[in-house]
Amino acid sequence: MPTFVFRGHNRSNEVVVGERFAPDRQTLENMLRREQIIVTSIKEKGKEVAIPKFAKKQKVKMKDLAIFTRQFSVMIDAGLPLVQCLEILGNQQTNNYFKQTILQVRADVEAGMTLADSMGRHPKVFEPLYVNMVAAGETGGILDLILQRLAVFIEKMVKLKSDIVSAMIYPAAVIVLAIVVVSVIMVVVIPAFKNIFEGLLGPGESLPLPTEIVIKVSNFMASYWWAIALVAAALAYATKAYYETPNGRRVIDDLLLKAPLLGDVLRKIAVARFSRTLATLLSSGVPILESLDITAKTAGNVIISEAIMKVRAAIEQGQTMVEPLKATGVFPPMVSQMIGVGEQTGAMDAMLNKIADFYEQEVDAAIANMLTLIEPVMIVFLGVTIGGIVISMYMPLFVLIGKLAGKH
Repeated sequence: MPTFVFRGHNRSNEVVVGERFAPDRQTLENMLRREQIIVTSIKEKGKEVAIPKFAKKQKVKMKDLAIFTRQFSVMIDAGLPLVQCLEILGNQQTNNYFKQTILQVRADVEAGMTLADSMGRHPKVFEPLYVNMVAAGETGGILDLILQRLAVFIEKMVKLKSDIVSAMIYPAAVIVLAIVVVSVIMVVVIPAFKNIFEGLLGPGESLPLPTEIVIKVSNFMASYWWAIALVAAALAYATKAYYETPNGRRVIDDLLLKAPLLGDVLRKIAVARFSRTLATLLSSGVPILESLDITAKTAGNVIISEAIMKVRAAIEQGQTMVEPLKATGVFPPMVSQMIGVGEQTGAMDAMLNKIADFYEQEVDAAIANMLTLIEPVMIVFLGVTIGGIVISMYMPLFVLIGKLAGKH
């Protein structure tokens, strides 16, 4: 016998929500009518909305989530009922997975669950930060304000990510192009030169050493290109698999933070994300310990997460944030000092937002500096590589021209 979730109101106009076993919807409706309950909705439990197959492979872009949150806040502020907001927003989504997720949330809310609990059932779409802030908004009766803060937070994260991706497109494209050009030269062009040299060499003559090295590398690449591709793929897979282990993730994250140029950028990104996330949670009324726990889970780097959890443990024992932050050695001194001022003045969330604003600008400057340094390095690398190949190919011709000039 199926279980149905129902919602309605009694003669006193009080909302009644519950679950009942019944052979079908009509039978349950008759039973509730006899109990003087006017039914507004009946849905079979577990079949309210069908989430699409292969849901694990589907994702919701942060940009789509930001737009949804912004529109949701405007509709709540305008006084539209929660269920109606979710239905309108769900039906206008182009991403089918996101659409069905929102409609499932709507069905759960209509069945009597809170909005936060309904969203919490979909962690792939709504992260713990999102769910906890919505819960704080529902409890405090300021859901529209919380959704506005969430929208601002997500929009800033989207912008930060977009700036990083845009900045890395140029060096990535140059590196890929360089690999393609060098590969084509080694596999296609060099063998043609090899045939020419073999026809020009006399008995007992040999090619210059640089030319021989380039030809041998070319022969290897032409003969074993499939092995090179397999090794590259195996290394990529092994690195990915190792990164998915707790120890591997910790080792690689630590190396990334210590890497020249890149490490400085990643550290500033982590500080900006930490400050913005913690500020958003605290300003929404989420307790400090819970806020730090959520911030640690969304840090994106194990080393940063461990540092935040050490700070959380120290606060739980009655300490302030300043000394534990300094002790981690992960956060710059300025961050600790500004947070200390925020604790003393009672304006922690405002101070954290200022730190986030500052470090987001620092990220832009750090990426620009990194690109400024990378560009000449790439040019030198390409010049030396391609120039070395060209010179090694012309060396036999110079020798041959010298011999011909000597005969005349």
